[in-house]
Amino acid sequence: MGKKKKDKLEDPKRQTPENRGKVKPPQSVKQKFLEYAKAIGTALVIALLLRQFVFQAFRIPTGSMLETLQIGDFLFVNKFLYGAKTPERIRLGKLTLLSGLPVLKFPAIREPRQGDIIVFEFPRDRNLDYIKRCVAVAGDTLRVDEGILYVNGEVYESNFADLDGDHSCVPEWTDPDGCPPPRTKRDRAAFVSNISRMRSWPWSGDGPYVVPEGHIFMMGDNRFNSMDSRYWGALDVNLIKGKAMFIYWSWNGDKHLPRLNRIGDLIR
Repeated sequence: MGKKKKDKLEDPKRQTPENRGKVKPPQSVKQKFLEYAKAIGTALVIALLLRQFVFQAFRIPTGSMLETLQIGDFLFVNKFLYGAKTPERIRLGKLTLLSGLPVLKFPAIREPRQGDIIVFEFPRDRNLDYIKRCVAVAGDTLRVDEGILYVNGEVYESNFADLDGDHSCVPEWTDPDGCPPPRTKRDRAAFVSNISRMRSWPWSGDGPYVVPEGHIFMMGDNRFNSMDSRYWGALDVNLIKGKAMFIYWSWNGDKHLPRLNRIGDLIR
């Protein structure tokens, strides 16, 4: 019987008469630079795609959403829930480099709902990002009577969720301290003197306001200090960036300490 031959795998690095004595030349500085640049560029492209279509990080700089969101909260926003889209403009910081780009929008998982906390481009300055709560969607009827918010005839919530408080005074944006702390409705004199300021709103008292198609109505949870739809109107849904999801970091600037108990909190 003949001897069985064993299968052998060739080692590509094995020295042969053809490659014996040959050494791979070291990479030049240019080649190393190109490799590093390629790796960094790939990582940057992936990061930009994730930021544009999946998640984006934001920081809370003001108290318009107290007590739901604290100044110094860092949060992630879901970009694909309402339908991620390609950018209409390219900007560097607050500087717009290119605008008027064709926009491609992906299908939405669902539309914005009442109660969603949403990040959007501020209608009066699209270089600014705002965050508020959606209190009404297209077709909803909205009014404010004696400081209480009604949507489709039912109480949604009042300032600080205090139905017995007097929240009729809404400060001008240029005078955020123009309103006193919440009072009880028993303080009728002060109540009546301030209720007239609200009568000029199209959604106040006896003048119900219907949210137009393609828009949602936004309000800050801290109603006494919030630049929201009461001042600049219903929000065009095309300006929406995404839904606030959870807090990944929180910093107390007054105490110079992290708020560890807020890290990981879902935003509701």
